[in-house]
Amino acid sequence: MLQRDVKMIDITEKTNVVRIAVAEGKIRLKRDTIEKILKGEIKKGDVFSVAKIAAIQVVKKTPEIIPLCHPIPITNVQVDITTDVEKSEITVRVKVKSIGKTGVEMEALTGAAAALLNIWDMVKAYEKDEKGQYPETMIKEIKVLQKEKVEIE
Repeated sequence: MLQRDVKMIDITEKTNVVRIAVAEGKIRLKRDTIEKILKGEIKKGDVFSVAKIAAIQVVKKTPEIIPLCHPIPITNVQVDITTDVEKSEITVRVKVKSIGKTGVEMEALTGAAAALLNIWDMVKAYEKDEKGQYPETMIKEIKVLQKEKVEIE
């Protein structure tokens, strides 16, 4: 039988613990675009700074985007961005920490996705072909790398 109701899971009885999640994703870009990013030649500005700010901002807003996600206190967000010019890709890794009753993997995933989308937005003028399409640009492999619970002593 098809279940049609939805509900937020009750976490009232759970105890507070340190929650950590790490998620990452990649964006494939033209090699020339990555070189422009690294040289600071993107007209919209510093791509990596904007991507990091976007990730942090969205981590804090995740319950507004994911309807059944609990609002939780975020205690830290770390965003690392690496480039591989040879593979024509950029990797974004987001680590989120909280002390709470539920995990932070949705926050980490949402942060990684937002960072990647902002990278695309900032470089789209360089990625378009003559027809205005994006034949080489691709966001891929957004996944949770690590999830951890640490009891508070």
